[in-house]
Amino acid sequence: MLKIFKYLKESKWSVLAIIVLLVIQAYCDLALPQYTADIVDVGIGQKGIENAVPQRMREETYDALRMLMTQEERELLSSAYEQVEDGTYTLCAGKETIEKLNESMGIPILILSMAEGGGGMSESGTFQSADGSEAGSFDSAKAGGGIAAIEGMQLSDSHVLALREQILEKLGDSGETLITQRALLFVQEEYERLGMDLGKIQRNYLYATGGMMLVYSVVMTATAILVGLLAARIGAKLGLNLRERVFTKVVSFSHAEMEQFSTASLITRSTNDIQQVQMVVVMMLRMVVYAPIIGIGGVVKVLRTRTGMGWVIVVAVAMILALVGILMVVAMPKFKKMQTLVDRLNLVSREILTGVPVIRAFSREKFEEERFDRANRDLMRTQLFTNRVMNIMMPVMMLIMNGISIMIVWFGAKGIELGNLMVGDMLAFITYTMQIVMSFLMLTMISVMLPRAGVAAGRIEEVIGTSAGITDKEQVKDEKLKDVKGVVTFENVSFRYPGADEDALQNLTFTAGPGETTAIIGSTGCGKSTLLNLIPRFYDVTGGSITIDGVDIRDLSQHKLRSLLGYVPQKAVLFSGDISSNLKFGGDDISDSRMMEAAEIAQATEFIEEKQEKYHSEIAQGGTNVSGGQKQRLSIARAIAKSPKVFLFDDSFSALDYKTDVTLRRALRKKTGDATVIIVAQRISTILHADRIIVLDEGKIAGMGTHEELLRDCEAYREIARSQLSEAELKGGAAV
Repeated sequence: MLKIFKYLKESKWSVLAIIVLLVIQAYCDLALPQYTADIVDVGIGQKGIENAVPQRMREETYDALRMLMTQEERELLSSAYEQVEDGTYTLCAGKETIEKLNESMGIPILILSMAEGGGGMSESGTFQSADGSEAGSFDSAKAGGGIAAIEGMQLSDSHVLALREQILEKLGDSGETLITQRALLFVQEEYERLGMDLGKIQRNYLYATGGMMLVYSVVMTATAILVGLLAARIGAKLGLNLRERVFTKVVSFSHAEMEQFSTASLITRSTNDIQQVQMVVVMMLRMVVYAPIIGIGGVVKVLRTRTGMGWVIVVAVAMILALVGILMVVAMPKFKKMQTLVDRLNLVSREILTGVPVIRAFSREKFEEERFDRANRDLMRTQLFTNRVMNIMMPVMMLIMNGISIMIVWFGAKGIELGNLMVGDMLAFITYTMQIVMSFLMLTMISVMLPRAGVAAGRIEEVIGTSAGITDKEQVKDEKLKDVKGVVTFENVSFRYPGADEDALQNLTFTAGPGETTAIIGSTGCGKSTLLNLIPRFYDVTGGSITIDGVDIRDLSQHKLRSLLGYVPQKAVLFSGDISSNLKFGGDDISDSRMMEAAEIAQATEFIEEKQEKYHSEIAQGGTNVSGGQKQRLSIARAIAKSPKVFLFDDSFSALDYKTDVTLRRALRKKTGDATVIIVAQRISTILHADRIIVLDEGKIAGMGTHEELLRDCEAYREIARSQLSEAELKGGAAV
């Protein structure tokens, strides 16, 4: 998890922008349910009248309400209204003042509306104070009805407060709802008396509220699109950077690190694992940040609705947490195992595909099919299990959500029946509850994916964090090789493979000079290729030193060292492209004339010229559309075209027929007259006329000299010669 967050540091400003946008999106999302509730309750139920504070009222109503208020409330009323030319009073206050007026005008309006209806609060038609004394009286039969009666009353602040207390006590628990409803009805009646169009008021309210909902929806949509765009860009950039870092690290690995990770595993880590991290990062930016905001905001909004059903949220959250806990226990181990199974399937697939000829030759198709089937089915079973768990999660989550909705409707309906709850508030409560549940659902989904992505991130970090065993020194000595001759010297060199018990090479000392051909021969497994691999620093010596012109190769930068070498591997490797791109692989400075000369020396011109597009003929991946001998000649030509100071041939003539081998070596000798040539060979005929032949036996030098000298003095060489040459060749030598 922390590794995934670490990757986001590179895009911190974009992440910050996403958080800001998600806060805006959540604010809009949380505002919409309340607007829906307002449309239902105010726009439809209350005909667009928002509260008990009239926008306009008659003078007599204004005066009557003042009589039923305390001195402080009268001052507030006077500051909120101004009288216009027709004698009516118009509201001119701000939102804060209106809210205060709404709290203080409810009971005065209730008293006024009851007075207009012809009744008082006591059987005698008097308003009574808390101690039973008369606070005032009115005669409903008087002209002007209740308002006229109240206008004649003189109530002190204490009488007003006592009267209110008496009314609230009589109304009981439903008093607040009853006061609100009666006040709204009174405002409607007041508007009708003023000749105002209630239909227009309602339409204006609906248009205004609906317009605000539309604005919030547009803003929410725009922020969601921007968040998606930014998250996708961050994910794409993250994938790009990770692939680049993994690839750069893998390219810097020596043979030892390459052997630590299998090729199949490195491919999986560079593709599937990075894709997992990339996908989870995008989802995290869109969900993990958004879910807590919407969840906490939903809880705050629910608490403000004052529905008395907060316990429903607790039940919903508890059920969801229980579901998430079960998922964690059951599914998480399988998600962690899945990446290993993907690796295994890739490994088996790669082995089978690269070994198809051998598999067919030994008629092992059925066995390999069964091996692949086992790896495939192991992965399938794990994927099926995790998918089934996820498929169960969704219906269960929907069941919880629908069950919560039923509970809210059930208990909300009872609240509406008792007058404690409005329909719009219940709808808003349902919406907020669903938002809270959905936030937990989003967190659940991402929590299921995080472990797998965490495993993938760990595997990626394992590659990135692996230090290359062969690195350049801080202070290299490249400047000491300005005029390179190419003298390669082994000084008491020993080498042991990592983890091995014995040295593969022991105490090797020899010098290969320019204009000379140094050949290395020996039995299989004696260390010939290992010796050659030490020169370009595919491995580093564990004892002694290798120098070029007296400079230790470990003191040179790898780029400088390898720029001096022309390496032809034991297994010829070609890259997808054309013949020209492969022959010029050694550098951009290789001209067409040098390329053609190298092809001619390597005896590749004949088959190249036969192709329709000649040097622009396509080479398939791995060189599968050319023969083994052609591939080997192209590899040799690639090294020749580079014009290096030191040629390294690792059994590079094995696929050539005798005639081509002889012709190639003659042409090569002319070309490499001033270069150092080191050849690893299995066939004596290839190295017969080498200036120096080194015989290796179990990692040690068993003999060194020319062909004739070794035949005379080295038993190991004589055994090899007897197995490959006739008696006549042994006595007289083989002509080149």
